[in-house]
Amino acid sequence: MKTYTASVIVLTLVAIAVIAGLLLWNQLPDQMASHWNENDQVNGYMPKFQAVFMMPMIVLGLFALFLVIPNIDPLKANIAQFRGMFNIFIVLISAFMLYIHGLTLLWSLGYQDFKMSSAMLPFLGLIFIVIGYMLRQAKRNFFIGIRTPWTLSSDTVWDKTHQLGSVLFMASGVIAIIGGFIGGATSFWLLIVPLLGSTVVLMVYSYILYAQETKS
Repeated sequence: MKTYTASVIVLTLVAIAVIAGLLLWNQLPDQMASHWNENDQVNGYMPKFQAVFMMPMIVLGLFALFLVIPNIDPLKANIAQFRGMFNIFIVLISAFMLYIHGLTLLWSLGYQDFKMSSAMLPFLGLIFIVIGYMLRQAKRNFFIGIRTPWTLSSDTVWDKTHQLGSVLFMASGVIAIIGGFIGGATSFWLLIVPLLGSTVVLMVYSYILYAQETKS
């Protein structure tokens, strides 16, 4: 996906979110649900103005950051090699955040016959799968990917670590999707445990690869 196309999609989604908030303004309560616990129970609220406009503004800020990052990285030529996949990731993460925003609007309007975890996790699982695919293509850089001291010091360590990371993130995505069908506290653990486990495994694996490379 080209950067221009990604920009048009993200800005259109943000505009839709803002317009929807304005159109629904009078129907929304002064305090809106903003956080759910692992049992899909609301445990946090925020004023209507923040709830309606904060997420679109956060998405805009992240989008601007994502545009800047490839241009300031000393290894930006490497990012250019998988920029199309990175642009797809930008669109998906922006769409996910605005999707969650849309769910909070629905909840505050009284449409509460759904579990937040069941509505959220399949989309999040898809993002993990896309991240896994992107990791397979990612070349060494300082902002995008599995950045440990050892992956950043060696192209070989970077490539091998990201090959494993690709598999682990895709597997985590599938597990998250399954968790979405289960819902509740179980889905929370099906999200957290694979991610934490993958993080630890990849850190250790990258160190082992680096130690083997420097020893030889």
